[in-house]
Amino acid sequence: MRAALSRHRRLLAALFAAAAAACGLAAARPHAQGARVLVAARDLAGGAVLGPSDVTVQVFPVRAVPTGSVRRATGRVLSGPMRRGEPLTDARLRSGGLLAAGDPAAVAVPVRLADAAVVRLLHTGDRVDVLAARAEGPLPARTVAAAVPIIAVPKPGPDLDEGALVVVETGRDQAAALARASVDSRLSVTILGG
Repeated sequence: MRAALSRHRRLLAALFAAAAAACGLAAARPHAQGARVLVAARDLAGGAVLGPSDVTVQVFPVRAVPTGSVRRATGRVLSGPMRRGEPLTDARLRSGGLLAAGDPAAVAVPVRLADAAVVRLLHTGDRVDVLAARAEGPLPARTVAAAVPIIAVPKPGPDLDEGALVVVETGRDQAAALARASVDSRLSVTILGG
């Protein structure tokens, strides 16, 4: 028996490899009965304005179509980065402006962080506490805005000595507190988990 298996080992290995490849191709093949879904054609950065070459169509089983799938992408702006093959949903797109439609009391607030290098750690969708600390005096840093989402991370300008901007979504009271703090304090953030 061992001699027979030994002689046919390569043939059996080739048959098993062919069967595995056939199973993989069958799983990857578009489903005949399904729904057409727009997906990212390549990795895309947050804030990108979508063009026709940025998305492609894949057929998904009807039960696998994500809630909020969109049918039109050209000219729309991504709210955060997307990976190639990721389905495009309304949660990945900005509404008309920086702010999502839904909370009429929300405002977008540009915040200049004292340390420009910190901005490289931040991404659209991160939640942060904005802290203010005065350069002189023994007072500890204070939280000016708590658990606010970052809605944009503009590309830093050439003069990084002035810090760098991020845009957060807050209520009007927190926006006023941020404006007051930016006059006499250096602003920084702590990045929140989850």
